[in-house]
Amino acid sequence: MKLEGKGKLLKIFIGESDRWHGEALYHIILKKAKEFGLAGATIVRGIEGFGANSRVHSALTEVLSHDLPIVIEIIDKEEKINEFIKVIDPMITEGLVVIMHDVEIIKYVKSRN
Repeated sequence: MKLEGKGKLLKIFIGESDRWHGEALYHIILKKAKEFGLAGATIVRGIEGFGANSRVHSALTEVLSHDLPIVIEIIDKEEKINEFIKVIDPMITEGLVVIMHDVEIIKYVKSRN
């Protein structure tokens, strides 16, 4: 599959300790993105940050190091991203941030494996 042109980058900011039905939320969202057939997704673990509740989460403090910031980045065409947002909307609860950027996809080629 070749994907080029205008697309969307979906970024979801959550905490490492956020759960959905007992499983890590970031892992559930990644599995759903794969099941949905989206072009790609990456999970990035931050070393420090704060969100809606203004509490700083940092790898520098042992007490909160189990709840470091997580950013999930997902890219695909706008239509597929918009449909995917509907799927994960029930999982995105208070204190979490979801943003979307316009992007120009230069090249995306699925590996032959």
